[in-house]
Amino acid sequence: MPLDFTAIDFETANSSPASACAVGLVRVRGGEVVATAGWLIQPPPGHDEFMEWNVRIHGIRPEHVATAPSWADQFDRLCAFAGADVLVAHNAGFDLNVLRRAAEATGQICPPYRSLCSLQVARKTYQLDSYRLPLAAAAAGYDEFSHHDALADARACAHIVVDAARRAAAADVFALADALSLRVTEPALPTLERAVA
Repeated sequence: MPLDFTAIDFETANSSPASACAVGLVRVRGGEVVATAGWLIQPPPGHDEFMEWNVRIHGIRPEHVATAPSWADQFDRLCAFAGADVLVAHNAGFDLNVLRRAAEATGQICPPYRSLCSLQVARKTYQLDSYRLPLAAAAAGYDEFSHHDALADARACAHIVVDAARRAAAADVFALADALSLRVTEPALPTLERAVA
């Protein structure tokens, strides 16, 4: 099986995991980036207040998303890009939680995505003082990118996993996880109430 996956990164408007305001997606096939996509998102109603702390981090303001597609309007596009791939993210728990919570907030069913955390991969692959995305990406040979730009961050995650797989001589993300004593996480099954709602 080749090294195929989709790297994903979200930026959020506030502390609510449902407040996605931007997404970046990078498709990798055979260890090579073959497609990228990124766009702004109107966060779901009730999760759409922009907090100054978040704005300072990513620079996205309410006026920037005023004409962007809503979460509900762009959800199918996001899922179509990701397909059935394993999703890779730096602190994957955060990004997968954003995906699930924003879908829940708009009454959509999130596909059962599997994931691999590039932060955990970096910790097992490099000897660094910090494993923040810019430093881990630089160790993978990918530096000078616009941190907290969702697409740039997703591309950095992809480079970390590709570099780690090369170093571990791992043919795919499952072999990489095995080589590093990590695991590709399986999705939590939705509760019956959520599935019916």
